Amino acid sequence: MKKIIVANILVISLALGGCAGMSDTEQRTLSGAAIGAAAGTAIGAVSGNAGWGAAIGTAAGAAGGYIYDRHQKSQEEAYNKGYRDGQKKSQ
Repeated sequence: MKKIIVANILVISLALGGCAGMSDTEQRTLSGAAIGAAAGTAIGAVSGNAGWGAAIGTAAGAAGGYIYDRHQKSQEEAYNKGYRDGQKKSQ
């Protein structure tokens, strides 16, 4: 169990260190996966199966990160559309 936790921490650290050249979508999805893996490992360790907890947490975190990214992009687009419409009306 301790080895799994240490391995997950190492994988998360390496994954987050490589985020510099990624798009916003990739960063948010990977961050969600990393947070989900950490939470899943902790919950899985308490319940007796850290490996399954990490796998389920990773999948749920990646999905959550992707959904969050889609939400942020739709908000940005709505803001930009409103801004453009406001610029057209003021001319």
